[in-house]
Amino acid sequence: MLDGTARKLIDPALDRIASRMAAAGISANAVTLAGFALGIAAAGAIALGFFIPGLLLILASRLADGLDGAVARHAGAQSDFGGYLDIVLDFAIYGAVPFGFVLADPAANAVAGAFLILTFYVNGASFLAYAIMAEKRDLKEMPRGAKSLYFTTGLAEATETIAMFALACLMPAWFAVLAWVFGAICLYTALSRILLAMRVLSD
Repeated sequence: MLDGTARKLIDPALDRIASRMAAAGISANAVTLAGFALGIAAAGAIALGFFIPGLLLILASRLADGLDGAVARHAGAQSDFGGYLDIVLDFAIYGAVPFGFVLADPAANAVAGAFLILTFYVNGASFLAYAIMAEKRDLKEMPRGAKSLYFTTGLAEATETIAMFALACLMPAWFAVLAWVFGAICLYTALSRILLAMRVLSD
């Protein structure tokens, strides 16, 4: 829901940084892999109870996620594989961070963390399945600008997910509550995408 507003605020700065990175010969896929490594390091820090370092690593990881596409555009090297790699590793990070909280305190966080990961899975499936059908039907409208695949908006997007992770890192004792609430929001988002698909894709 907030991704459009967030992108308008940060894209000019990201574009300037990406321009310099592309000029230095840094590839978009290298940025994607660096972001993934930072995200996994964040999950590891959280699992060990280092929540503030974990938050900083999450923010650094998501900064890389915002840079890779811009680097590809500046380098003239946009590719289907780059878009594919970006999506797969994003989902890996979004699963790893809640798993880090589960490992940090299994007794308090295991059930809520499992529920959150389940809802990420369902929400991700609703997003990716719609993208496949949109490609099949040659749907071209891009509400978030040029992407490697058709991108549907929703109540729970990247900005909201990062905000939830940030709150959990700042208030780790509240992770379970945050996970239950955000998981419900993810399910609502998935349902809204299913209803959208019913309206747009029904013959």
